Amino acid sequence: MNLGNSLYTARKKSGLSQEDVANKLGVSRQTISKWETNETLPDICQSKRMAQLYHLSLDELIDFDMDIKEIEQMIENTTEETQKKIDWTKLWSKKYPVLTTYQQEVSIEEYSSQLKEMINKLKKKHGYNNVDAMLVLKDILAHTIQISE
Repeated sequence: MNLGNSLYTARKKSGLSQEDVANKLGVSRQTISKWETNETLPDICQSKRMAQLYHLSLDELIDFDMDIKEIEQMIENTTEETQKKIDWTKLWSKKYPVLTTYQQEVSIEEYSSQLKEMINKLKKKHGYNNVDAMLVLKDILAHTIQISE
């Protein structure tokens, strides 16, 4: 997504018109239009003020992605009770089919004891509960894979 689209999408998501934003920033509506169509660029101070107006960080504004923001908000607003009702494996297996087939190919017990050992080590050393230790281990694994690729 380009900067103009990011500015437009963030403004729309905030429920503001170009006129509203222009008035708050002390510029013309045409200036806002030019920013959103990539004819011109706002300076850093105007960009920062827009980010504040849209309740975003400057980085978020520059790379604003409506889908990602909506997913983040849905996750934040999902209660723990609702999360327990979701079959996460089934849900993720729609995107990653290996999650439905690996049980027939992989000896879970072979890896389970090693993973339990790592989880217990994280719990003992850092005082994590089971879920936090599992999440930390998952995150470490994700970073390990990214580094090696």
